[in-house]
Amino acid sequence: MDKAAVKRFYDLKSKQKEIEKELSELRGEILTYCEAEGLSQAEIGGYNVKIVQQERREYDDEKLKAALPDDELWRLVSRADPSKLAGLVKLNVLKEEQLFGTYALKKIALVHVERE
Repeated sequence: MDKAAVKRFYDLKSKQKEIEKELSELRGEILTYCEAEGLSQAEIGGYNVKIVQQERREYDDEKLKAALPDDELWRLVSRADPSKLAGLVKLNVLKEEQLFGTYALKKIALVHVERE
């Protein structure tokens, strides 16, 4: 491993942070515009913009632990990880009813932009 590889990695991670920050700001501008105009889809300057609303679960660790039937399941999950929990529901290890009341739904707006 040479110094150049480490330096390049550091430089790229720094650029990534800058790009993610700018993307977040632009996403906010697009969402603000679309919300003000009451749009969920728009054609802007040769680009198709679509806003997709999504709900994500934010689990409460204590409520979740209390809702699980045994400690073995809690060890499988170890913390409220939505993807692990969805997998356990899909495998019929847990029932959706057991999770009721252990999470809050958070609405997330996703921005999709495609070139025409």
